[in-house]
Amino acid sequence: MASEIIKQIADYLVAAEVEKREVVKVTKTFKPDLTVEEAYQAQELLVQKKLDEGRRIIGPKMGLTSKAKWEQMGVTEPIYGYVFDYMLIDNGGVLPFSDLIHPKVEAEIAFLIGEDIEGPGITGSQVLAKTEYVLPALEIIDSRYENFNFTHTDVIADNASTSRVVFGNTLRKPNDFELELVGATLSINGQTKELGAGAAVLGHPANAIAVLANMLARKGDKIKKGEIILSGALTSAILLKVGDVVSGKFDGLGEVTFSVGK
Repeated sequence: MASEIIKQIADYLVAAEVEKREVVKVTKTFKPDLTVEEAYQAQELLVQKKLDEGRRIIGPKMGLTSKAKWEQMGVTEPIYGYVFDYMLIDNGGVLPFSDLIHPKVEAEIAFLIGEDIEGPGITGSQVLAKTEYVLPALEIIDSRYENFNFTHTDVIADNASTSRVVFGNTLRKPNDFELELVGATLSINGQTKELGAGAAVLGHPANAIAVLANMLARKGDKIKKGEIILSGALTSAILLKVGDVVSGKFDGLGEVTFSVGK
């Protein structure tokens, strides 16, 4: 049972997203010693509020999937959050800037799951065997915190900064190529801003999905057939502004694009 302060944290973060305003991190305003377990409790309440509003989960998403990020944040495993139906932007579509606070974009590989995946003990190879397709994606993250200033537990409570997603139209079987070698180019207004490869995500994007399955198993949950899961960033995140035209090109997976409207 979540404590009253955990409920307050969830309400605080839901309001920040709805009202499109940045707020002070919860470890400063509510609970400096917020634990990982408590942060996920707050996230679960936040997720449930959206489900109660009639929103639908598209699938989980992984964050902090680079070892360098672990060192920076002082953590030893990735984090996860959830993507909802209202967060989807069509490939080639428009992202309304006014719906967000201070959005950033990063390139990712998404997994369309063909069978339930239930931990513990799941490996990347098992994930690949249960993945129907992989596809390219651009994730728009939008922390509700001032200046993207947060700790590990702050960002977990904030649904891992999840905001919007653009999925590409190319579906490929995961064993058609070596995902760890897939390169991605992230361009803004025709200028290359970031380069990355699948290996940036825990050595192989499927490893991140395996970690997710094992993390979910701790609370008796699993990855479900039909979910589309963002495996983690191949590139660093780039701050967006009105008028930007964004393109992500992925080896063997095609291109994903969107523009930023007012």
